[in-house]
Amino acid sequence: MGRGAQAQTQAMIDQQLAQQNAMNQQIYSSSQSLGSAAVSGYQNRLANPGYTSAEKSAITNLSQSALSSAFNALAQNAATRTARTRNSAGYGELIDSLARTQGQDQANLAQQNQIAFGNAARSDAISALSGLSGLYGTNSSLLGRALGVPAQLLDARARNAQGSGFRIGFGPGGLSFGLNG
Repeated sequence: MGRGAQAQTQAMIDQQLAQQNAMNQQIYSSSQSLGSAAVSGYQNRLANPGYTSAEKSAITNLSQSALSSAFNALAQNAATRTARTRNSAGYGELIDSLARTQGQDQANLAQQNQIAFGNAARSDAISALSGLSGLYGTNSSLLGRALGVPAQLLDARARNAQGSGFRIGFGPGGLSFGLNG
């Protein structure tokens, strides 16, 4: 190969290398901005896990009003029946029973909502830690400790994966029985 051809080949190689470097830089910049956005999102989710106050209020209000509507319909049916039959025997007792049952159901519903809110917050925190650990290639347990997240929160996913129920184990002491949990 002559000197002219060699110089031309070298110029083409340099041009291709410059284009590849520019493309690599563009990809690197894009991945940096995407990574920053992901980190920001995960950190926000970790700082604010679960539902917002407005979402909690809406969930509580809607679920309680649906329950109240059902009991109001039952009370209205009782009143209609009393008017239709012109017999009020048992009406007061039925309304009292409905009120008692409604109060118990509202308390149970409020408890279920609070449990759901707590589970959503726990799930979001675990998800955020897992996402951050995936971005940084770090163990989520170490990352959690560095961020001050309690250890029992971190291994909740592992405990849930094990499931609950009856287990039988064979160990050095022989056969053992117990409940997972």
